[in-house]
Amino acid sequence: MRQFLAVLLIAFSAAVSSVRAGDSATGYDVLAVIDHGDTIPFELLPIQFVYPNPVNTYDEKTRKFFWKTVRDVKKTLPYAKQIAAEVQAIDNATKGMTEAQRKAYMKAHEDDLVNKFKPALKKLTLKQGKILIKLVDRQCGQSSYELIKAYRGGFRAAFWQGFAKMLGADLKANYNAKEEEVIEAVINLVENGQL
Repeated sequence: MRQFLAVLLIAFSAAVSSVRAGDSATGYDVLAVIDHGDTIPFELLPIQFVYPNPVNTYDEKTRKFFWKTVRDVKKTLPYAKQIAAEVQAIDNATKGMTEAQRKAYMKAHEDDLVNKFKPALKKLTLKQGKILIKLVDRQCGQSSYELIKAYRGGFRAAFWQGFAKMLGADLKANYNAKEEEVIEAVINLVENGQL
């Protein structure tokens, strides 16, 4: 009788396991590596950035600074990426043009760019504006001053630099990842979907 129950139990468990193996609704296919006859599942994991967490810091000032920086970077990073895309599009469109053709092209498209960005950029705070200036340098590889000088001329670049200086900003500010550790960490976390 015991042998009969043992055979019945083995047959039943084999039937259940074969049903499970063929049922794709309860699982999913994964890549596997066979190492010395042993099958090991192989899964690519997303990159995760790990930084010291200021949320757990007891210093309230550090915590406030971090979360304000997160808010400001989340608000300005999309604009910096859009500006970089526009600069790339303008460079591609004006490639091979003479200086006169390039100036005419820029004059024709300046109003479109102003209308596209002005309403949103007017709502930025001074701190967010300073971060945007640095992020534009990070995304484009050129400072905001250099971009204005290249596309609209030295006089306009000097005018806007003077205006920015009056407000306490600097269009010539360059982005340095080592100096801007918190901003760089927040950018990495935001782009990776961790914040």
